[in-house]
Amino acid sequence: MAEIDLHPGSVVLCATCGVEHAVASGTCEICADERQYMPPGGQVWTSLRELRRRGHRVTVAECEPELLSLVVTPEVGIGQHCFVVSTPQGSVIWDVPPFIDRPAVDRIHALGPVLAIVASHPHMFGVQSAWSHALGQAPILVCEPMLEWVRRPDAAITPWRGSLELASGLVLHELGGHFAGSSVLHWAAGAAGGGVLLSSDTIHGNPDGKTVTFMRSYPNRIPLSAPVVARLAAMVADLTFDRLYDNFGHGPSHGAAAAVERSAQRYVSWVRGDFDELT
Repeated sequence: MAEIDLHPGSVVLCATCGVEHAVASGTCEICADERQYMPPGGQVWTSLRELRRRGHRVTVAECEPELLSLVVTPEVGIGQHCFVVSTPQGSVIWDVPPFIDRPAVDRIHALGPVLAIVASHPHMFGVQSAWSHALGQAPILVCEPMLEWVRRPDAAITPWRGSLELASGLVLHELGGHFAGSSVLHWAAGAAGGGVLLSSDTIHGNPDGKTVTFMRSYPNRIPLSAPVVARLAAMVADLTFDRLYDNFGHGPSHGAAAAVERSAQRYVSWVRGDFDELT
């Protein structure tokens, strides 16, 4: 493993989850938690400088009008898709990438003021402070129960709870489930006015593109209880959204709200034991 540059200008991050840390020492507590995992070989640290040396970059694509997807290639950490929603009031960066480069920053700058940088849950913190610093100390919003997971404290971090409107028709909603404080971002103007739900791991798209699921841990296959899943579905039942994007860009491209309701009902029925005779 290459030696990690720890001078003040360098940002260090866990190579497994891609979350920035104030110091590269010990074990990443995010990966040591049961929802993530530690690699068989143990903790591995890297830095933005090392990733740049290896040729990583941020690729930017348009998912639909006013919605960009940012993906790091080659993949870093979990490999999430970051989304940037543009509104007349400014833009919001959702599920921050675990890398940053000048072309991506310039693309975001061109959209106008950055209203907020927000991660749905701690696995998606990425290098949020590095992005904030590059974007003029843009506010980093962290749902209050997730503050304990921040590995690189920053003056730009502001806690929030419940629901928070970031711009007209663009609202954060705290749901819980995957983590206490796991959140979704509802964009009413998305999908040509049909509404978009940026759901990350809180509500996760399935490979069929027609259903979703809900888990405490995806890599370790730890489920949530029936009451919690019913609660999550109920909390988005009043939101209008035709399309859903999880943290890998997957999800129903139309009829998403109904798909969440159907999927939650199916999940609850199975874990409640309604179909045990089939097993």
